[in-house]
Amino acid sequence: MGRTLTQKILERHVTEGTLETGEEIGLRIDQTLTQDSTGTLAYLQFEALGIPRVKTKLSVSYIDHNTLQTDFRNADDQRYLQSVAQKYGVILSKAGNGICHQVHLERFARPGYTLLGSDSHTPTAGGMGMIAIGAGGLDVAVAMGGGPYYIKVPKVLGIKLVDELPPLVSAKDIVLDVLRRIGIKGGAGKVLEYFGPGVETLTVPERATIANMGTETGATTSIFPSDKHTYQFLKAQGRADQWTGLAADEDAEYDEVIEVNLSTIEPLVAKPHSPGNVVPVAEVKGLRVDQVCIGSCTNSSYRDLMIVASILKDRKVNSEVSLVISPGSRQVLEMLAQNGALADIVEAGARILESACGPCIGMGQAPPTAGVSVRTFNRNFKGRSGAADAQVYLVSPETAAVTALNGVLSDPREFGQALEIVMPEKFITDDNLFVHPSKTPERVRIVRGPNIKPIPLREELPARLEGEVLIKLGDNITTDDIMPAGQKILPLRSNIPAIAEHVFEAIDPFFQKRAREKNGGFIVAGENYGQGSSREHAALAPMYLGVKGVVAKSFSRIHLANLVNYGIVPLTFLNSSDFERFSVGDILKLDVPKLRKESFLKNITRQLDIQVKHDLTSRELCILKAGGLLNFIKSNEA
Repeated sequence: MGRTLTQKILERHVTEGTLETGEEIGLRIDQTLTQDSTGTLAYLQFEALGIPRVKTKLSVSYIDHNTLQTDFRNADDQRYLQSVAQKYGVILSKAGNGICHQVHLERFARPGYTLLGSDSHTPTAGGMGMIAIGAGGLDVAVAMGGGPYYIKVPKVLGIKLVDELPPLVSAKDIVLDVLRRIGIKGGAGKVLEYFGPGVETLTVPERATIANMGTETGATTSIFPSDKHTYQFLKAQGRADQWTGLAADEDAEYDEVIEVNLSTIEPLVAKPHSPGNVVPVAEVKGLRVDQVCIGSCTNSSYRDLMIVASILKDRKVNSEVSLVISPGSRQVLEMLAQNGALADIVEAGARILESACGPCIGMGQAPPTAGVSVRTFNRNFKGRSGAADAQVYLVSPETAAVTALNGVLSDPREFGQALEIVMPEKFITDDNLFVHPSKTPERVRIVRGPNIKPIPLREELPARLEGEVLIKLGDNITTDDIMPAGQKILPLRSNIPAIAEHVFEAIDPFFQKRAREKNGGFIVAGENYGQGSSREHAALAPMYLGVKGVVAKSFSRIHLANLVNYGIVPLTFLNSSDFERFSVGDILKLDVPKLRKESFLKNITRQLDIQVKHDLTSRELCILKAGGLLNFIKSNEA
């Protein structure tokens, strides 16, 4: 039986366990990345490990989220990140250098390597033929220290691409089509591996777009083969020596296969408020639009913005539309500036934002009251844009640019011109916004601003957990719902006591007060609890408020791991109908020593024994009972 590309790379990196679906393995991690909204915690955790130098082949710290400096806090975090990187052997990418996933693809991603990142869209590098996985910052800190990353071996969903895309239909439409087919949970426990003749029609930036947004299916990661396009991209980046050819065997057997005929794909749009709410643009065209945002780690490459420039050239943005564009990297911005495309964009009436995440993470450019915003981003969760009543639609760069000209949501095929973008033979590679580690780390003083607080730790779990149901939630609660982002809250990322005041703020503004008054308790939720961002603050801040356990119908992968890492017991209902047998205020009791794959959770208020289950490994149970991963590591070192 032939092997998939996923299997080939995993087997080269397994350090513990057996490569069998569903079994836990430890993976050797070659590269790590952090970004500044998760990085301060990750490096505080790395410091707590007491390891003098990172042990990966490469670790990079990116500043791309908290670049809006309205006071001292973000600037202080950036000083901390630079000093800690210099001391411990990490490359720092300064503010303005670009979005972590775009820059990593350009300068560091390598075929056949493993990458662990404290950002859920780390799978972007799968467009380069890497196994690139998003995780919580604590898992990344452990990997930087040379520890394995533990994961259950995923199934491999083969996505066979055939034929080629029609004019003005793009890679974004491919991944929206995948989301339309399998939904926001259809990738859970799986790697999406692309193969087939259609792959050969896609450049590395196009593949990266697809791998990036595969995250929204719940997939562990997405991956493409490394072929001639990969070589050409690396050569143009001055990294041809890092290329190696990689592909699945011709007779590879996938756990399941779906086929996508690229020639049949049309422009698609994800309607509010889910990336999985996908319909053809033709169904909603004509909708009046207030704002268009082009950029984010999904669609801000040189290729994407050259397409946008070609559409805008010698035309004007509709007077009723605000068009903002975020180049994905300084490299992209310089290339556009030198070839004249930036002038075409500016002359059309677009506003050029910093090469950073910006509006995607709620850092500026909030839509107007009840506004309609069309974005090339990967998420349109309610309130994520900074305006709770905004209607956010996700589209391709082609659709976004034509929409900006027309003032209404438009089918780009009506633009009428096929666009041919030629990838450059050589990219500008000005790397002077990278700060390399100090050659005398013993002389480096780590700089900590007053907003950077120590990481709170949970004590070892007691034999019995008892408390009230503090909140009851529905399906698809996101980490944005649990721990909001945006310009008000992101500056608090290194201050858990302060950021904890905003847990569930948009859903229940009294949650924090109730959690304190009740001395903590339990959360009850529906399907796919914790989908979205990898932000571990969505576990750490509730832990700080005393949350002892979460009982849900199902969990998102990264958030489940984060709950375990911070000593919060994650349980699922054995019978999902038992969800109805809980109300806010019910007192629950769980006997920790009796915690098995299937156990009973006592609802004392209703005098009910509810059957619950977990799918944790023995290692994860030990971490949980120790009160979290840092406690577990320290106890094993003692």
